[in-house]
Amino acid sequence: MKTLGTTTTYDGTEHAYLRGHKVRIVAVLKNALRADYDPDRDGQYIRDEEDLERAGGVTADDRVEVQPWLAAEGSFSFVSSDPRAIDLACFASLKR
Repeated sequence: MKTLGTTTTYDGTEHAYLRGHKVRIVAVLKNALRADYDPDRDGQYIRDEEDLERAGGVTADDRVEVQPWLAAEGSFSFVSSDPRAIDLACFASLKR
């Protein structure tokens, strides 16, 4: 399954302003929910599909950088947010 560039819906509560909105996945913050997460370690911010596959794909421990759809402008926002992967409709099956 292609992840980066996928459009899905945000269903979480952590980012209330995104709830129910269409978002586009632009990156994966690998293992960002783990206590030992180090954002400066190589391979933690993934923007390439092949790199994501090598890292084991998206898991419940990841955050996903997304851009919301701005219907009034007919485009995705240049501003991004980083919800938990499990809060996106396309990864709901990862919930523990």
